[in-house]
Amino acid sequence: MGMLEVSHNSLAMVGLAVVVGALAFSTVRPDLRAGAERHALDWLLARQEARETAQGALPKDPAAPDAVTRATAADPSQLPRQQASVAGWLARRYRVAPEPISRLVQEAWTVGVRVGLDPTLILAIMAIESSFNPFAQSPVGAQGLMQVMTRVHDEKYEPYGGIHAAFDPVTNLRVGVQVLKECIARAGSLEDGLKYYVGAANLADDGGYVAKVLAEQGHLRKVAEGKVVAVNAPLPVPVPAVAPSRPMSTIQEPVQPPASQAPQTPEDDKTEERVALLRSR
Repeated sequence: MGMLEVSHNSLAMVGLAVVVGALAFSTVRPDLRAGAERHALDWLLARQEARETAQGALPKDPAAPDAVTRATAADPSQLPRQQASVAGWLARRYRVAPEPISRLVQEAWTVGVRVGLDPTLILAIMAIESSFNPFAQSPVGAQGLMQVMTRVHDEKYEPYGGIHAAFDPVTNLRVGVQVLKECIARAGSLEDGLKYYVGAANLADDGGYVAKVLAEQGHLRKVAEGKVVAVNAPLPVPVPAVAPSRPMSTIQEPVQPPASQAPQTPEDDKTEERVALLRSR
């Protein structure tokens, strides 16, 4: 092994001597000198990568130093007190790293203020929908942190580069907030808007979804206010809805929205697909 190392170094010295000679010869031709310098640098880099590969190391990725700029993370210590408290509580409750949660809390506050939604509501929906798993996918195709039906809302992802952005946490949050705003505006109230969001607008039972979201939002509000909330604070247990006394043939009749509300949209298509999931939430 020592002899092999000596041989490598000897060859390197010979090669370097040749390069130095070429550079000395090209002093009268600046263009030749510049070309020789580029070739020398390329040769040395290629030799180093070849040796690292032979030793089992991966070649260096020129883009690696930029990886930190692509990471969804923020320093919890740099957040305002309210946001830092919420981020810390969520990190412990859902057993996720505080840095990415801090970035999502930061984004929820920014977007919430801009669109007029309580940031704790946005975070509560993410908690109930995906437990902060940015790669979550339901059997019916709801994807990402806020479990947006990507195939229904594909146009909302176009400004972000396409539907694969559904798995970018910040993008999914922003698109999910758009969908939530539309649902609330259409339904006329927060509770009914949440039913639209989960695909239970025309159902007698939402599987306890609205109660869970509002309960988690209540926990988050208390944390933001500086109150102590146990990280294992319970959520409501869904209670099966009592069947109406009217004839069964009318139970699933669509509820007609008031004339002032928006017409039917593709979001209604997910109602039947997601109803099977409501019981398990």
